[in-house]
Amino acid sequence: MKAITVRDRAAGVGGLSLTDMPYPHAAQNDVVVQVHAGGFTPGELDWPTTWADRAGRDRTPSVPGHELSGVVVELGYGTTGLTVGQRVFGLTDWSRNGSLAEYAAVEARNLAPLPADVDHIVAAAVPISGLTAWQGLIDHARLRIGQSVLIHGAAGGVGSIAVQLAREVGALVIGTGRAADRDTALGLGVNAFLDLQADKLEDAGEVDVVFDVIGGEILDRSAALVRAGGTLVTITRVPTVQPKDGHAIFFVVEPDRSQLAELAQRLRDGRLKPIVGAVRPLAEAPAAFAPDRRTPGKTIIQITEGG
Repeated sequence: MKAITVRDRAAGVGGLSLTDMPYPHAAQNDVVVQVHAGGFTPGELDWPTTWADRAGRDRTPSVPGHELSGVVVELGYGTTGLTVGQRVFGLTDWSRNGSLAEYAAVEARNLAPLPADVDHIVAAAVPISGLTAWQGLIDHARLRIGQSVLIHGAAGGVGSIAVQLAREVGALVIGTGRAADRDTALGLGVNAFLDLQADKLEDAGEVDVVFDVIGGEILDRSAALVRAGGTLVTITRVPTVQPKDGHAIFFVVEPDRSQLAELAQRLRDGRLKPIVGAVRPLAEAPAAFAPDRRTPGKTIIQITEGG
């Protein structure tokens, strides 16, 4: 099969290439998915799991990408809950070959059924961003109706979905970003927008929840905005500055079939609309990783058409 692989950590993006790889083996409780569309995180070539398996052993050449949408073509021993021919979407394991390939072996529990009327390209833009937003706001911050939430990077992959989920909950939403992001964030439904380059972050006032995807100084300054009993949630690092009378939580997104199913239903109903940017064929995936090729929205790699 054709796949994007990387062999040399020092080479970075320049080490990505389109190569032939063996068809994947479906281990116990796995499925093999014919990948129709895949997504990636630009910084994943810096992740230790890109280069080593769970035991710390070198696993190059490795296939990047951890988001996919496609069709089940094979079941591993003992696999239940999915069937051959079923449309699915979800996450590949961080320490195994990923989604930028014609076929991928995935733990069945990391996937959820995809309704027939949801496009694979749209679905591939959701797993990491959607699960991160859901787990940050719903599981960790326990956002509820009537509360206020400050969402950093409101026009980005995670932030844009977080805005839509927060609005569905019934929260008052303040978004942040660059000046160019204002119209996108307002279109998603934020009640107010702060330009992090021109406005004072402190003008947001106190909020019940801060959801951070930026880190650094923005994360540190955000702690002071959390009102008593509130929560600061971040995916960037363990906070070094704590809210005075609130909580701070750092988390790493985890696969969750039931949450993927919730997101799929929202895609089908039109309640959730991920921002899809460029759509490129598999052969152009290495160029899509390049820092100077960034485009608004989530870049998706289309691998198989139809389905």
